[in-house]
Amino acid sequence: MTASPQKRYVAAIDQGTTSTRCVIVDHDGQVVASGQYEHEQIMPRQGWVEHDALEIWDNTRRAVSTAMVDIDVSPANIVALGVTNQRETAVVWEKATGRPVYNAIVWQDTRTAGIAGEDPRRWLDRTGLLANSYPAGPKIAWILDHVEGARERAEQGELLAGTIDTWLLWNLTGGARGDDGKPAVHATDVTNASRTLLMDLRTRRWDPELCAEIGVPVRVLPEIRASISEFGRVRRRGTLAGVPITGVLGDQQSAMFGQGCFEVGDAKNTYGTGLFLLLNTGTQPQISGHGLLSTVLYEIEGQAPVYALEGSVAVGGSLIQWLRDQLGIIRSAAEVEKIAAEDNGGVFIVPAFSGLFAPRWRPDARGVIVGLTRFADRTHIARAALEATALQTREVVEAMIADSGIRPVRLRVDGGMTANNLLMQLQADLLDAEVVRPANIETTALGAAFAAGVGGGYWSSLAEVSARQTADRSWSPRWTAEQREALVADWNRAVERSFDWV
Repeated sequence: MTASPQKRYVAAIDQGTTSTRCVIVDHDGQVVASGQYEHEQIMPRQGWVEHDALEIWDNTRRAVSTAMVDIDVSPANIVALGVTNQRETAVVWEKATGRPVYNAIVWQDTRTAGIAGEDPRRWLDRTGLLANSYPAGPKIAWILDHVEGARERAEQGELLAGTIDTWLLWNLTGGARGDDGKPAVHATDVTNASRTLLMDLRTRRWDPELCAEIGVPVRVLPEIRASISEFGRVRRRGTLAGVPITGVLGDQQSAMFGQGCFEVGDAKNTYGTGLFLLLNTGTQPQISGHGLLSTVLYEIEGQAPVYALEGSVAVGGSLIQWLRDQLGIIRSAAEVEKIAAEDNGGVFIVPAFSGLFAPRWRPDARGVIVGLTRFADRTHIARAALEATALQTREVVEAMIADSGIRPVRLRVDGGMTANNLLMQLQADLLDAEVVRPANIETTALGAAFAAGVGGGYWSSLAEVSARQTADRSWSPRWTAEQREALVADWNRAVERSFDWV
C-alpha cells in the first residue's frame, strides 16, 4: 500500500515487556501499518528480570522504519507521534554518551521487594502506591547503589534516569548529541511518574522527601509533563524527522484511552501476561483501603488530571502458557477453549507463581492445584485455568467497588486472551456485568495514537476519539447468584491453601 502525498496519519510507539511496536493510524482510527520486534528477556538470577535498553532503542527505530515502509509514507504524512510503554521498568544512563550504566530493571523484577520494611502502606497516601518491588523509583536507587561510582556520578549531574518513555523520548529528540543545537528532551508524563513511588499524587511533582528516603537524587529525574502536551520533535536525523511528540501514556492508561474510558465508572481489563484492571474515578484520587493502587489516568495540558484505581494480577495469559510449555496439556493457547470442560470437576488452580498481587498482596503464596480426584483430567484443569483468570478479575472488581462505591455495569476488555470466547462469558457470569470486546483488541498502541492525535489537533476532542471506537462482541451474564457465589466460595478456600509457602 502506498499513501497519497496529502494523506495524513498519526504514529504511535508501543514499547512493551516483550516487544516494541510502531503503528500508523488513519483518521477513522484504523491501524494501516505496523512494525514489531521482540527483545531479549535477561534473567541473571531468580526473581531478576532485565532488558537491554540499547536493544529496545534499536528495535524502536526498526519498528518505525518498517511501519513507514509498509505504506510508503514520509514524515510529512505524520501529524503527531505518541509513545506508550511498560511503566515501572527503570533505566539509568550517561548524559554524555547515552550509554546505560546497567540493564533496564523490568517491572516484574523482585530484587527491591524489601523497600518498605514492615509497612508496605507507608507512602500510600502520598503516592497511591504500595511500597513493594513494583514501582520504578527503588529500581533506580538499586542501580545507583550497585554500579560502582554511579551514585557519586548521579549527584554530580553526569547521569540521567527514568522509565522507558523517558529513555525513548530522550533518544527520539537527539540523545547525547542533541538536535540542531538543542539538548534532548528529558521528560516523562504524569502517568508514568505516578508509578515510581517518587511523585506526590496530588501535586503531580517529584516529592523531595520521598526521593531522599528511597535514595534517588531529584536531579537525575525527568521533568513531569501532562500526558497530552508538547514533548518536543523527533530529531532531524530520525525516520520521523521533525514530527511533534504530543502524547505519552503508560501502557495500561493508554489501553484505557484506546477503549474510550473517559467517564467516571468506565472500567477496562487487559488480559495479557498479567491482568490489569483500571476504573476511572474522576478528578480526585481515591486512596485504596482494599489492596489497590491509585494512579493518574491521564492529564490534558491545561485541564484537571483524571485518576483511576488499578488492580494488577501477576498471572493471566502466562497461566495458559504454563499449561502449554511446562505441563504439555495443550499444544496452543487457542486449544484451551476447545478442550475446557463444562465445569471444573471440583478442580481449582491458584496461579501464585510469584505470590499474589492485587488485592491480596501475599508474596508468601505459591501456586496450587486443589480438588484433584481420579475423575479429574486435562479438560477440568483447562477449565480451572480459565476460571482462575476470571475469578482473580472478580476479586479486583469487588475491591474497586469497596473503595469507590462504583459498581461497573460494563467491563471493556482487550489483550490477547480476549479472543477466548469462553473466558469472556465466564467473566460476564462472575461479574454479573456486560463484557465488551472492541473490534481492535490491541488498544494500548491505539490509545497512544489517539492521545497524540488529540494533542496534535488531528482529532478535536475526546468525544471525536470515542466515536472511532467500535465493539466487536459483547457477553451478558447467564448465571444465577447462587452459581456465582458457590464458585467464589470454593475459590476462596483454594486460595487459602496457597498461603505461607515462603
